[in-house]
Amino acid sequence: MSDQLRELEKYYEHIDETVDYIRKTVREIPEFGIVLGSGLGKLACEINNPITISYDKIPNFPQTTIEGHSGKLIFGEIEGKKVLTLSGRFHYYEGHNMSKVVYPIRIFRKLGIKKLILSNASGGVNPNFKVGDIMLIRDHINMMMQNPLIGPNIDKHGPRFVDMHEPYDLEMLEKAEEIAREQNIIIHKGVYVALQGPTFETPAEYGMIRYIGGDAVGMSTVPEVIAAKHMDMRVLALSIITDLGGPDISSAVSHKEVLEAVDKAMPQVILIVKELIKLTDDYN
Repeated sequence: MSDQLRELEKYYEHIDETVDYIRKTVREIPEFGIVLGSGLGKLACEINNPITISYDKIPNFPQTTIEGHSGKLIFGEIEGKKVLTLSGRFHYYEGHNMSKVVYPIRIFRKLGIKKLILSNASGGVNPNFKVGDIMLIRDHINMMMQNPLIGPNIDKHGPRFVDMHEPYDLEMLEKAEEIAREQNIIIHKGVYVALQGPTFETPAEYGMIRYIGGDAVGMSTVPEVIAAKHMDMRVLALSIITDLGGPDISSAVSHKEVLEAVDKAMPQVILIVKELIKLTDDYN
């Protein structure tokens, strides 16, 4: 057995240890796994009968270092459906390797979760976007120059070559759009481009992203989607547009401003996610 394969076997042993620990507290199979990105932690307040586990108590679990990511795993109910929420994700730019970045997604699937809802804050390059808009991700472009599936593959955990013709579930996308229309929420669909970070993009980089077909850009989400598809999960992802960029736009942006923009959009995001969970039987 090669050193890489031994390392991968150990990785999955760690996952089993983590899952065994979580199952001592979470005794039911959640229907949804939810990842809350920068500043989106307020959705956790919508969870009924919450059971909270701090990341630092979970064996083998990574730790988050970013403001706006609280570092808690929360189990409970939203609209009568069991959910497991990751309040704070892990980023490649924090120094985690890709295996660590997608570790919670592996945990979700091992716990029996088949539906995944992701959220993030992103910079908008589509000229029709405004700060505070919500974009449903219909596709992505991976420019992180990394992929969580690089290295040996263990077939029982997923195929060597993963089909990505539908990275984001079309039925869930359609249902989210329908909910937005019924609630008079302006929503966009678009392509998300993932870069490594942690720097925000230069005006020229924003222009490049638009030129290659992107509508928004961020520093997360794509590795999680790849891992989820590797394990045959259904994925919906939402971006909150927190700043605008392009070759002719050169306004400064800060993490504080990102969190402020997210805060303003939160009520609409919460409404869409709650209704989507409530109506899950419509797209099973």
